[in-house]
Amino acid sequence: MRDARAASPGTPAEGPVASSLARRTLGDLRERLGGWWPTRLDLLLSLAVGVAGLVESFGRQGPASGQVQHPVAMAAGAIAAGALLLFRRRFPALMLLALIATGVAVRTVTGDGYYAAWHFYSTLILVHTVASASELRSRRGLAGLGCVLAAYAFLQTLQSNDLAEVMISAIFVGVAYGSGILLRRQIDETLRLAERTTRLEVEREERARRAVEEERARIARELHDGVTHNVSVMTLHAGGVRMLLGDDRERERDMLIGVERAGRDAIEELQLMLGVLRDYGGSRPEAHRPGLDRLDELLAQVREAGLDVRLRTDGEPRPLPPGLGLSAYRVIQEALTNVRKHARAARADVVIGYGPAELVVEVVDDGAAPVLDAVAPTAGGGGPAGGGHGPRQAAGGHGLIGMRERVTMHGGELSAGPVPGRGYRVAARFPLSGPSGTC
Repeated sequence: MRDARAASPGTPAEGPVASSLARRTLGDLRERLGGWWPTRLDLLLSLAVGVAGLVESFGRQGPASGQVQHPVAMAAGAIAAGALLLFRRRFPALMLLALIATGVAVRTVTGDGYYAAWHFYSTLILVHTVASASELRSRRGLAGLGCVLAAYAFLQTLQSNDLAEVMISAIFVGVAYGSGILLRRQIDETLRLAERTTRLEVEREERARRAVEEERARIARELHDGVTHNVSVMTLHAGGVRMLLGDDRERERDMLIGVERAGRDAIEELQLMLGVLRDYGGSRPEAHRPGLDRLDELLAQVREAGLDVRLRTDGEPRPLPPGLGLSAYRVIQEALTNVRKHARAARADVVIGYGPAELVVEVVDDGAAPVLDAVAPTAGGGGPAGGGHGPRQAAGGHGLIGMRERVTMHGGELSAGPVPGRGYRVAARFPLSGPSGTC
C-alpha cells in the first residue's frame, strides 16, 4: 500500500506529458502533410456522407425492389466515398474518378441497380470542388470538366431514368459546377482586393513618409539659411575687427581669433545636425558624421598645414557608437588645431587605444617653446592649476572647455598638461558599455 501511495502522485503527471506528446506529434504531422491535411469542413462532409451512407444501407435493407439487398457492401462504399472527400482539395479530379470507380465496384459486388443517395451527394460535392480548383480555360480545368461529364454519365447508368430524372440530375450537377466557378472567382476577386488594399496602404505610408521628409527638409533649409547666415556675419565682423587692431593688442586679437574659430565650428556643427533633417534616406546622415574612421582625412589636412602628425593604434579597432565616435574625433581635431595654431610645435603624436572597457585618445606634441605656467593634468576638467596664465592656457582655454564637455557627456575623463621637458599632452578616456567592453 505504501508503494502504491508513493507512486500515485506521479501518475497524474503522465496524463499532461502524454497529451503534450500527442499535440507535438499531431503538429509535426500537420506540418509534414501541408496541403494534404483536411480542413474541418472536409472532416464534416466526410462524416456526413459516411453516416448518411450507413443509415441508408442498413435502414433500407430488404429483398424488395428499391431496397438495399447487400447492406454491408453498400456501407463499405459509403465509408470509402467519405474517405475520398478528405482529399478533395488536394486531388479533386482524381477523387471524382475514384468515386466513379467506387460506384462501379459496389454495383459489381451487389449486382443490383440501387441508386445510392450517398454516391449522388458525394458526386455533387466533388463536382463543386473540381470547378473551384482551376480556371476552365486551363488544361487542368478542361480535364476537370471531362471528369465531371464522366461522373454525370455514370449517374445515369445506376438505374433506368426517364427524361425528367435525367434533367433533374443535370440541373443539380450544373448548379454544383456553377457554384464552384463562382466560388473560385469570388476568391480571386478577394485576393485582388486584398492585394490592392495592401498596395494602397504601402503607398499611403510612403506618401506620409515623404511628406514628413519634405517638412523636415523645409525646416532644415529655413534654419540653415537663417542661423548660419547670422553666425557667418558675426564671424566675419569679428575677423574684421581683429584686422583693424594694432600689433600691440595681442590679447584682444587672440580673443577674436577664438571667436572666429567658435563661429566656424558652430557653422560646421549646424551643417552636420541640420543635415539629419535634410536627408531623405534616413541612413545617409551617419555617413556624413565624422568619426574615427575619417581620422585619416583630418590628419592629411593637418599635414598639409605643415605639422608632422603620426598616428598609432593600440588594441583591436571596433565599431563605436556614433555619438562617442564623433566626440573622440572632435577631441583630436581640437587638440591638433591648438597645436598647429598656438603651440609652435613641429610634431604631434596621436594615439588611439582600444581597451577592454574604455577608449583612450591621446595627442602629444613636442612644444618647441617652453610652457611658462603649466596647465596641470586634471580629471574631467582640463582647467589650470594654481591659476596659471601661460601662453598655451590662454590660447587653448576655450578648446579645453569644449573637449571637457564632450568627454564628460559620455561619462569619461579629460586630462591636459605639459610633459616633462617641453610639449603638451591631451588625453581623453571614454568608457565603453556592453559585454566585455564592446559597444
